[in-house]
Amino acid sequence: MATAASPRPAGAVSAARRKCRRMARAARLLALAAERAAGPGLAPVPGLGLGPGCARLVLLPPARGARPAPHGAQGEPAEGAARGRPEPGPAEWSEAVAAAAGALQAGGLVAVPTDTVYGVACLAQDSAAVRSIYSLKGRNGAKPLAICLGDVERLYRYCHVNVPEELLRDLLPGPVTLVLERSEELNKDLNPFTSLVGVRIPDHPFMRDLARACPGPLALTSANISSQGSTLTVLEFQDLWPQLSLVVDGGPIGDIQSPECRLGSTVVDLSVSGKFSIIRPGCALAPTVEILKKKYGLEPESS
Repeated sequence: MATAASPRPAGAVSAARRKCRRMARAARLLALAAERAAGPGLAPVPGLGLGPGCARLVLLPPARGARPAPHGAQGEPAEGAARGRPEPGPAEWSEAVAAAAGALQAGGLVAVPTDTVYGVACLAQDSAAVRSIYSLKGRNGAKPLAICLGDVERLYRYCHVNVPEELLRDLLPGPVTLVLERSEELNKDLNPFTSLVGVRIPDHPFMRDLARACPGPLALTSANISSQGSTLTVLEFQDLWPQLSLVVDGGPIGDIQSPECRLGSTVVDLSVSGKFSIIRPGCALAPTVEILKKKYGLEPESS
């Protein structure tokens, strides 16, 4: 008979938290030391052997004038949250965006921070790169990848939209993936088994700047092996580093001790007019359902 696991002593929990903080600090210090040793520019990280070129770990500086996230601690949408771009950040910010965009355009895979968990991105229109993501994840090719864009306006090129634009802007950017009918513009090798595609516009200034810097949509998935937990620091997916071209370290995402912070985005299917279907509850279920039902009158597809 299975027995319930005994709770961890408070001292053990505190020790584990201290260890996580030390590991995260050590990783960032390693990158800083490598950057100083390499001189100006982005630092190669010894011993990683990422992708076909030199391994690089980029420390992401804070964005100057970045707007606050539109979802509060309880997942409530912030009243009147700004939807404009953050003011340009320091030179290091622009260098990080340029380095990531360059790695993607060279066919590489790049680990990135988002508004929910760490992700791995490639160019969605690059079939070889898409295959590399599936290989990295150890994922069944029948499980779809989402695309990531920088702005709502770009969504119409890659999807057939049957909901009001105001609805899109109420949910995006944010921790939500909207599933819509794909258009003919999208790479036919991306999720060829379905006529639908999930769309993300993360509420993260780096991800939006990166998406804007690329010629087409990004394919985006979580930075973990399929069936394993989502990651909130770059150290938590270091086993994937050797297969990546670049790792962008934006620091811890949320509370690394909180399971709720690892839920990922809420995935909702809006492909049927007047209906919605929750595919994955994720971290923003309640506010998403409230917007869809109360403001726009959409009904759950099961009803």
